[in-house]
Amino acid sequence: MKSTLYLLILLLTVSSCQTSHKVLSKKADYNFLTDSLHLEQQLAKYKLPGASLVVFENYQIVYSSQVGLKSMNAKEKIDENTAFSVASITKPITALLCHILEEKGLINLDDPIDKYLKRWHLPKSKFTEHNSPTWRQFFNHTSGTNQGGFADYYEGDTIPTIKQSLLGQIPRYNKEIEFLFTPGSSFEYSGGGYVIVQMALEDTLNKSIAELAAEYLFSPLGLKHTTMRQPNQTGFLTNVASVHDKDGKVIKKGLPITPQVGASGVWSTPTDLAKLTIEIQNALRNKNNKVISHRIAKEVTKVSALKNAVGGWAYGWQKSVGYNNYDWFMCSGSNTGVGGSIFATMTDGNGFVILANGEKPNRIPVINQVRIKLLTLMNWNKKVPHNNIQEMPLSLKKQLIGTYDDFLYGQGMDTKIVEKNNRLYVESPFLEVFKGKNENELLYLKNGLFKIIDYPNLLKLEFSNGKLNAVVLTRDQLAIQIPIINKEK
Repeated sequence: MKSTLYLLILLLTVSSCQTSHKVLSKKADYNFLTDSLHLEQQLAKYKLPGASLVVFENYQIVYSSQVGLKSMNAKEKIDENTAFSVASITKPITALLCHILEEKGLINLDDPIDKYLKRWHLPKSKFTEHNSPTWRQFFNHTSGTNQGGFADYYEGDTIPTIKQSLLGQIPRYNKEIEFLFTPGSSFEYSGGGYVIVQMALEDTLNKSIAELAAEYLFSPLGLKHTTMRQPNQTGFLTNVASVHDKDGKVIKKGLPITPQVGASGVWSTPTDLAKLTIEIQNALRNKNNKVISHRIAKEVTKVSALKNAVGGWAYGWQKSVGYNNYDWFMCSGSNTGVGGSIFATMTDGNGFVILANGEKPNRIPVINQVRIKLLTLMNWNKKVPHNNIQEMPLSLKKQLIGTYDDFLYGQGMDTKIVEKNNRLYVESPFLEVFKGKNENELLYLKNGLFKIIDYPNLLKLEFSNGKLNAVVLTRDQLAIQIPIINKEK
């Protein structure tokens, strides 16, 4: 009874919170987003304390909306300068910082990273005896290290050093970080790998990663509400959102302290993250970029890992979806009680950033709803010629229809090829979550390859005895062969 009453009070509180919506472009009216996204109602429905959203189009921020509260304890409203812990969105920022430092001649990312370490060295392993991992292999999770993520700490807790973290002297781990495969041969998401990067930077340049990020990235870009400093350190931000559990209660002191800064220690606003993303987009077209060079932008966003890499991975950025003929770079972050996403097109300067200060059951449905609606409402549709598509023979269609192990993302999901209205479609749970629907047409190209709408990798399908038995995925000069298992008897 008490919990029911509490939830009712929470719903009323959240739904009554004042909201802030700003349309930042004089050329177009984006107020339709406020009317269509229904953020206030979504927060109330899922008992999410607060959320902050920024949309950008044609390399400009065009819409900003802040809804709800920084903390359910203090009842302070979120504004456009309220920073959130961005969790793993830190990783592409750390990778970007390292590329900037390399361009300035301070490090060499093709070197084995171990030569830069002083406080600790990589553990001996049969996998690295003749193949010591380079910096770049940590950025795209191909170094072979484990330690996916880390526990949270708060004021009053004993905060471990990053050496203790790598030694496994922390919650979740009871042994030193280790190698699972030969560097460069596969993919394993590794927060611990980014802790190694953090240590290498600090040991080599004799500054904290927070100082380096401020000096070489945040300050030059004018990101006044972004930091790698932590809540227990001097210089931490004052306008911040507290983390909340699934019942909407502030977790402990509300401000998580992250010693593994290079993996998940950034605090920022959607506006600042949008500015950073637009800088990358401008650098990709080599126009109006001020801090990030064209070379770096291309380097950090190109697909450099494909095998077991969830459809494709760049240096910190996930490259696993296309939408409306755009190639996207994106990253999502999730810590206890807080998280969000960046989605950005490689061309034309479109995208959005959303951050929210609630636990996964409260936060993720709201973020998913915002993403799906934005992708529809904004009408970001890149026109491409279709003269390379050919008619698929009926005999080939019959060979392809079936239910298979996941050959698109390697996540253990069933992937189906079905026929609708004389056309073939690929049904994937991942694509359904991303788009909100499962209509991904399989196209047959004149060069004999196949393309799935809103999936970025090209496919070469291989047959044996009239049955599909393997697929070769290709992307940016990378190719991997995946055995196909037809699950239909």
